[in-house]
Amino acid sequence: MKKLINDPTKTVDEGVAGFAAAHADLVRVVIDPPFVVVRADAPVQGKVGLVSGGGSGHEPLHAGYVGFGMLDAAVPGAMFTSPTPDPILEATKQVDAGSGVLHIVKNYTGDVLNFETAADLALAEGIEVQTVIVDDDVAVKDSLYTAGRRGVAGTLLVEKLAGAAAQRGDSLDEVAEVARRVNSRVRTMGMALSPCTVPHAQEPSFTLGEDEVEIGIGIHGEPGRERIALEPADRIVDRLMQPILEDLPFSKGDRVVLLVNGMGGTPQSELYIVFRRAAEVLAEHGIELARSLVGSYVTSLEMQGVSITLLQVDDEMLGLYDAPVHTAALRWGR
Repeated sequence: MKKLINDPTKTVDEGVAGFAAAHADLVRVVIDPPFVVVRADAPVQGKVGLVSGGGSGHEPLHAGYVGFGMLDAAVPGAMFTSPTPDPILEATKQVDAGSGVLHIVKNYTGDVLNFETAADLALAEGIEVQTVIVDDDVAVKDSLYTAGRRGVAGTLLVEKLAGAAAQRGDSLDEVAEVARRVNSRVRTMGMALSPCTVPHAQEPSFTLGEDEVEIGIGIHGEPGRERIALEPADRIVDRLMQPILEDLPFSKGDRVVLLVNGMGGTPQSELYIVFRRAAEVLAEHGIELARSLVGSYVTSLEMQGVSITLLQVDDEMLGLYDAPVHTAALRWGR
Protein backbone atom coordinates (compact mmCIF):
# COMPACT_ATOMS: atom_id res chain seq x y z
CA MET A 1 0.00 0.00 0.00
CA LYS A 2 1.34 3.43 -0.98
CA LYS A 3 -0.35 6.62 0.23
CA LEU A 4 0.71 10.26 0.58
CA ILE A 5 0.29 10.32 4.34
CA ASN A 6 2.43 10.79 7.43
CA ASP A 7 0.76 8.98 10.32
CA PRO A 8 -2.29 6.81 9.46
CA THR A 9 -3.95 7.92 12.71
CA LYS A 10 -3.65 11.59 11.72
CA THR A 11 -4.88 11.38 8.14
CA VAL A 12 -8.21 13.11 8.83
CA ASP A 13 -6.66 15.76 11.12
CA GLU A 14 -4.05 16.78 8.58
CA GLY A 15 -6.44 16.58 5.66
CA VAL A 16 -8.96 18.88 7.35
CA ALA A 17 -6.17 21.29 8.29
CA GLY A 18 -5.01 21.41 4.68
CA PHE A 19 -8.55 21.88 3.41
CA ALA A 20 -9.09 24.79 5.80
CA ALA A 21 -5.82 26.45 4.77
CA ALA A 22 -6.61 26.05 1.06
CA HIS A 23 -10.13 27.48 1.36
CA ALA A 24 -9.85 30.04 4.15
CA ASP A 25 -12.03 32.43 2.12
CA LEU A 26 -14.92 29.94 2.24
CA VAL A 27 -14.66 28.06 5.54
CA ARG A 28 -13.32 28.11 9.06
CA VAL A 29 -12.63 25.09 11.25
CA VAL A 30 -13.75 24.68 14.84
CA ILE A 31 -11.38 22.26 16.59
CA ASP A 32 -13.01 21.90 20.02
CA PRO A 33 -14.73 19.49 19.71
CA PRO A 34 -12.56 18.53 16.77
CA PHE A 35 -13.27 18.95 13.13
CA VAL A 36 -16.30 21.03 12.44
CA VAL A 37 -15.99 22.78 9.08
CA VAL A 38 -18.18 25.89 9.06
CA ARG A 39 -19.12 28.39 6.36
CA ALA A 40 -16.92 31.45 6.88
CA ASP A 41 -19.85 33.85 7.33
CA ALA A 42 -22.03 31.51 9.44
CA PRO A 43 -24.43 31.91 11.06
CA VAL A 44 -26.27 33.75 8.28
CA GLN A 45 -29.10 35.78 9.77
CA GLY A 46 -32.60 34.91 8.56
CA LYS A 47 -31.43 31.67 6.98
CA VAL A 48 -31.99 28.02 7.89
CA GLY A 49 -28.69 26.34 8.70
CA LEU A 50 -27.74 23.13 6.87
CA VAL A 51 -25.47 20.56 8.51
CA SER A 52 -24.27 17.27 7.09
CA GLY A 53 -21.37 14.95 7.74
CA GLY A 54 -20.20 11.41 8.13
CA GLY A 55 -17.07 9.35 7.91
CA SER A 56 -14.12 10.80 6.03
CA GLY A 57 -12.83 9.20 2.84
CA HIS A 58 -15.62 10.47 0.58
CA GLU A 59 -14.07 13.81 -0.31
CA PRO A 60 -15.13 16.30 -1.50
CA LEU A 61 -18.26 15.19 0.40
CA HIS A 62 -19.10 16.84 2.81
CA ALA A 63 -16.68 19.67 3.62
CA GLY A 64 -16.23 20.47 -0.04
CA TYR A 65 -19.87 21.55 -0.20
CA VAL A 66 -19.76 24.08 2.63
CA GLY A 67 -20.41 27.59 1.33
CA PHE A 68 -22.91 29.88 -0.35
CA GLY A 69 -25.96 28.03 -1.65
CA MET A 70 -25.19 24.69 -0.06
CA LEU A 71 -24.10 23.52 3.42
CA ASP A 72 -23.41 25.78 6.38
CA ALA A 73 -21.34 23.16 8.20
CA ALA A 74 -19.89 19.69 7.72
CA VAL A 75 -18.79 17.27 10.40
CA PRO A 76 -16.06 14.85 9.27
CA GLY A 77 -15.68 11.69 11.30
CA ALA A 78 -12.76 9.29 11.31
CA MET A 79 -12.18 7.34 8.11
CA PHE A 80 -15.45 5.61 7.14
CA THR A 81 -16.70 6.21 10.71
CA SER A 82 -19.54 8.44 11.85
CA PRO A 83 -18.73 11.57 13.84
CA THR A 84 -19.88 11.50 17.45
CA PRO A 85 -22.79 13.65 18.70
CA ASP A 86 -20.59 16.36 20.28
CA PRO A 87 -19.13 17.82 17.06
CA ILE A 88 -22.51 17.47 15.35
CA LEU A 89 -24.07 19.50 18.15
CA GLU A 90 -21.29 22.08 17.87
CA ALA A 91 -21.89 22.40 14.13
CA THR A 92 -25.60 22.85 14.77
CA LYS A 93 -24.92 25.64 17.28
CA GLN A 94 -22.40 27.31 14.97
CA VAL A 95 -24.90 27.69 12.12
CA ASP A 96 -28.10 28.42 14.05
CA ALA A 97 -29.30 31.97 13.37
CA GLY A 98 -32.73 31.51 14.92
CA SER A 99 -34.46 30.00 11.89
CA GLY A 100 -33.70 26.38 12.74
CA VAL A 101 -31.23 23.82 11.40
CA LEU A 102 -31.65 20.94 8.95
CA HIS A 103 -29.51 17.82 9.36
CA ILE A 104 -28.94 15.91 6.11
CA VAL A 105 -27.87 12.39 7.02
CA LYS A 106 -26.83 9.46 4.86
CA ASN A 107 -28.58 6.23 5.85
CA TYR A 108 -25.80 4.51 7.76
CA THR A 109 -26.56 3.25 11.25
CA GLY A 110 -23.86 5.22 13.07
CA ASP A 111 -24.66 8.47 11.26
CA VAL A 112 -28.39 8.14 11.93
CA LEU A 113 -27.95 7.40 15.65
CA ASN A 114 -25.35 10.10 16.29
CA PHE A 115 -27.19 12.82 14.38
CA GLU A 116 -30.39 11.85 16.22
CA THR A 117 -28.64 12.24 19.57
CA ALA A 118 -27.17 15.58 18.52
CA ALA A 119 -30.60 16.81 17.41
CA ASP A 120 -32.05 15.90 20.81
CA LEU A 121 -29.24 17.78 22.55
CA ALA A 122 -29.78 20.81 20.30
CA LEU A 123 -33.50 20.79 21.06
CA ALA A 124 -32.67 20.82 24.78
CA GLU A 125 -30.71 24.02 24.10
CA GLY A 126 -33.63 25.62 22.28
CA ILE A 127 -32.55 24.98 18.68
CA GLU A 128 -35.20 23.60 16.34
CA VAL A 129 -33.78 20.78 14.25
CA GLN A 130 -35.28 18.65 11.49
CA THR A 131 -33.58 15.65 9.91
CA VAL A 132 -33.75 14.21 6.42
CA ILE A 133 -32.31 10.75 5.80
CA VAL A 134 -30.85 10.11 2.34
CA ASP A 135 -31.28 6.56 1.00
CA ASP A 136 -30.88 6.76 -2.78
CA ASP A 137 -28.97 3.52 -3.43
CA VAL A 138 -30.95 0.90 -5.37
CA ALA A 139 -28.39 -1.90 -5.16
CA VAL A 140 -29.17 -3.45 -1.78
CA LYS A 141 -31.95 -3.11 0.77
CA ASP A 142 -29.74 -3.78 3.80
CA SER A 143 -25.99 -3.91 4.31
CA LEU A 144 -23.40 -4.24 7.02
CA TYR A 145 -23.78 -0.50 7.65
CA THR A 146 -27.49 0.12 7.18
CA ALA A 147 -31.04 -0.86 7.89
CA GLY A 148 -32.63 -0.13 4.55
CA ARG A 149 -31.04 1.50 1.56
CA ARG A 150 -27.71 3.29 1.72
CA GLY A 151 -27.18 6.98 1.20
CA VAL A 152 -24.67 7.49 -1.61
CA ALA A 153 -24.03 10.01 -4.42
CA GLY A 154 -27.61 11.32 -4.42
CA THR A 155 -26.63 13.07 -1.19
CA LEU A 156 -24.87 15.69 -3.30
CA LEU A 157 -28.12 16.62 -5.05
CA VAL A 158 -30.10 16.68 -1.81
CA GLU A 159 -27.54 19.09 -0.34
CA LYS A 160 -27.49 21.26 -3.48
CA LEU A 161 -31.24 21.75 -3.84
CA ALA A 162 -31.95 22.06 -0.11
CA GLY A 163 -29.04 24.49 0.14
CA ALA A 164 -30.53 26.63 -2.62
CA ALA A 165 -33.91 26.63 -0.87
CA ALA A 166 -32.29 27.73 2.39
CA GLN A 167 -30.27 30.41 0.60
CA ARG A 168 -33.40 31.96 -0.94
CA GLY A 169 -34.95 32.24 2.53
CA ASP A 170 -37.30 29.26 2.80
CA SER A 171 -38.49 28.22 6.27
CA LEU A 172 -37.16 25.11 8.02
CA ASP A 173 -40.30 23.17 7.09
CA GLU A 174 -39.95 24.23 3.47
CA VAL A 175 -36.25 23.41 3.23
CA ALA A 176 -36.84 20.00 4.82
CA GLU A 177 -39.64 19.32 2.35
CA VAL A 178 -37.36 20.14 -0.59
CA ALA A 179 -34.74 17.74 0.78
CA ARG A 180 -37.33 14.98 1.24
CA ARG A 181 -38.72 15.54 -2.23
CA VAL A 182 -35.27 15.29 -3.80
CA ASN A 183 -34.55 12.11 -1.86
CA SER A 184 -37.84 10.60 -3.02
CA ARG A 185 -36.94 11.25 -6.67
CA VAL A 186 -33.23 10.38 -6.77
CA ARG A 187 -31.78 6.92 -7.44
CA THR A 188 -28.17 5.69 -7.62
CA MET A 189 -26.22 2.55 -8.40
CA GLY A 190 -22.45 2.05 -8.45
CA MET A 191 -19.75 -0.42 -9.37
CA ALA A 192 -16.08 -1.00 -8.58
CA LEU A 193 -13.12 -2.02 -10.69
CA SER A 194 -10.94 -2.17 -7.59
CA PRO A 195 -11.34 -1.99 -3.79
CA CYS A 196 -10.03 0.80 -1.59
CA THR A 197 -7.67 0.68 1.38
CA VAL A 198 -8.39 2.52 4.64
CA PRO A 199 -5.02 3.94 5.81
CA HIS A 200 -4.98 2.35 9.26
CA ALA A 201 -6.23 -1.02 7.93
CA GLN A 202 -3.31 -1.41 5.50
CA GLU A 203 -5.20 -3.94 3.39
CA PRO A 204 -7.97 -3.66 0.79
CA SER A 205 -11.59 -3.64 1.93
CA PHE A 206 -12.31 -6.59 -0.36
CA THR A 207 -10.51 -8.44 -3.13
CA LEU A 208 -11.21 -8.61 -6.83
CA GLY A 209 -9.58 -10.77 -9.45
CA GLU A 210 -7.82 -9.15 -12.40
CA ASP A 211 -10.86 -9.80 -14.61
CA GLU A 212 -13.58 -9.13 -12.00
CA VAL A 213 -15.76 -6.13 -11.13
CA GLU A 214 -18.23 -5.60 -8.28
CA ILE A 215 -21.74 -4.37 -9.17
CA GLY A 216 -23.77 -2.47 -6.58
CA ILE A 217 -21.03 -1.27 -4.22
CA GLY A 218 -21.56 1.36 -1.54
CA ILE A 219 -19.15 4.14 -0.57
CA HIS A 220 -17.43 2.46 2.39
CA GLY A 221 -15.58 -0.21 0.49
CA GLU A 222 -18.34 -2.74 1.12
CA PRO A 223 -19.03 -5.26 -1.65
CA GLY A 224 -22.15 -5.06 -3.78
CA ARG A 225 -24.91 -7.32 -5.07
CA GLU A 226 -22.90 -9.41 -7.55
CA ARG A 227 -19.40 -10.03 -8.86
CA ILE A 228 -19.00 -10.50 -12.59
CA ALA A 229 -16.30 -10.73 -15.22
CA LEU A 230 -15.14 -7.42 -16.64
CA GLU A 231 -17.28 -6.28 -19.58
CA PRO A 232 -17.11 -3.36 -22.03
CA ALA A 233 -18.11 -0.03 -20.50
CA ASP A 234 -21.43 0.18 -22.37
CA ARG A 235 -22.56 -3.18 -21.01
CA ILE A 236 -21.65 -2.17 -17.45
CA VAL A 237 -23.57 1.09 -17.84
CA ASP A 238 -26.60 -0.87 -19.02
CA ARG A 239 -26.35 -3.05 -15.89
CA LEU A 240 -26.38 0.07 -13.71
CA MET A 241 -29.05 1.99 -15.60
CA GLN A 242 -31.68 -0.76 -15.75
CA PRO A 243 -32.29 -1.09 -11.99
CA ILE A 244 -32.16 2.69 -11.57
CA LEU A 245 -34.79 3.26 -14.26
CA GLU A 246 -37.02 0.49 -12.92
CA ASP A 247 -36.87 1.57 -9.30
CA LEU A 248 -38.65 4.96 -9.26
CA PRO A 249 -39.70 4.11 -11.97
CA PHE A 250 -38.51 6.66 -14.51
CA SER A 251 -40.67 6.88 -17.61
CA LYS A 252 -40.97 8.49 -21.02
CA GLY A 253 -41.31 12.26 -20.81
CA ASP A 254 -39.46 12.61 -17.50
CA ARG A 255 -36.75 15.24 -17.15
CA VAL A 256 -33.66 14.25 -15.19
CA VAL A 257 -30.35 15.42 -13.82
CA LEU A 258 -27.72 12.82 -14.68
CA LEU A 259 -24.76 12.59 -12.30
CA VAL A 260 -21.88 10.33 -13.30
CA ASN A 261 -19.69 10.13 -10.22
CA GLY A 262 -16.16 8.76 -9.97
CA MET A 263 -15.33 6.71 -6.88
CA GLY A 264 -11.92 8.33 -6.38
CA GLY A 265 -9.52 6.59 -8.74
CA THR A 266 -11.34 6.74 -12.08
CA PRO A 267 -9.98 8.93 -14.90
CA GLN A 268 -12.28 11.68 -16.12
CA SER A 269 -12.05 10.29 -19.65
CA GLU A 270 -13.62 7.02 -18.47
CA LEU A 271 -16.39 8.90 -16.67
CA TYR A 272 -17.29 10.58 -19.96
CA ILE A 273 -17.41 7.20 -21.69
CA VAL A 274 -19.92 6.15 -19.02
CA PHE A 275 -21.86 9.39 -19.41
CA ARG A 276 -22.08 8.92 -23.18
CA ARG A 277 -23.79 5.55 -22.85
CA ALA A 278 -26.01 6.66 -19.94
CA ALA A 279 -27.25 9.58 -22.06
CA GLU A 280 -27.97 7.16 -24.92
CA VAL A 281 -30.01 4.94 -22.60
CA LEU A 282 -32.05 7.92 -21.47
CA ALA A 283 -32.75 8.87 -25.08
CA GLU A 284 -33.80 5.29 -25.86
CA HIS A 285 -36.38 5.54 -23.07
CA GLY A 286 -37.65 8.97 -24.12
CA ILE A 287 -36.26 10.62 -20.96
CA GLU A 288 -35.01 14.19 -21.31
CA LEU A 289 -31.48 14.95 -20.10
CA ALA A 290 -32.09 18.30 -18.41
CA ARG A 291 -28.76 18.79 -16.60
CA SER A 292 -25.42 16.98 -16.47
CA LEU A 293 -22.72 16.59 -13.83
CA VAL A 294 -19.59 14.49 -14.39
CA GLY A 295 -16.72 14.13 -11.93
CA SER A 296 -15.59 12.65 -8.63
CA TYR A 297 -17.97 14.18 -6.09
CA VAL A 298 -18.76 11.38 -3.61
CA THR A 299 -15.79 9.03 -3.44
CA SER A 300 -14.49 5.98 -1.62
CA LEU A 301 -10.82 6.85 -1.13
CA GLU A 302 -8.87 5.59 -4.16
CA MET A 303 -11.44 3.08 -5.39
CA GLN A 304 -11.66 2.74 -9.16
CA GLY A 305 -15.27 2.70 -10.22
CA VAL A 306 -18.31 4.79 -10.95
CA SER A 307 -21.84 5.45 -9.78
CA ILE A 308 -24.75 6.73 -11.85
CA THR A 309 -27.42 8.93 -10.29
CA LEU A 310 -30.71 10.09 -11.81
CA LEU A 311 -32.85 12.81 -10.27
CA GLN A 312 -36.36 13.31 -11.67
CA VAL A 313 -36.98 17.07 -11.77
CA ASP A 314 -39.70 19.63 -12.34
CA ASP A 315 -39.34 23.36 -13.03
CA GLU A 316 -38.90 24.30 -9.38
CA MET A 317 -36.26 21.64 -8.79
CA LEU A 318 -34.36 22.71 -11.91
CA GLY A 319 -34.40 26.28 -10.61
CA LEU A 320 -32.92 25.11 -7.32
CA TYR A 321 -30.29 23.06 -9.14
CA ASP A 322 -29.33 26.05 -11.28
CA ALA A 323 -29.26 28.50 -8.34
CA PRO A 324 -25.85 30.03 -7.59
CA VAL A 325 -23.48 27.98 -5.47
CA HIS A 326 -19.95 28.75 -4.30
CA THR A 327 -18.10 26.02 -2.42
CA ALA A 328 -14.68 24.45 -2.67
CA ALA A 329 -15.92 21.61 -4.89
CA LEU A 330 -19.05 22.95 -6.60
CA ARG A 331 -19.54 26.44 -7.93
CA TRP A 332 -21.55 28.17 -10.63
CA GLY A 333 -23.68 31.25 -11.20
CA ARG A 334 -21.96 33.56 -8.72
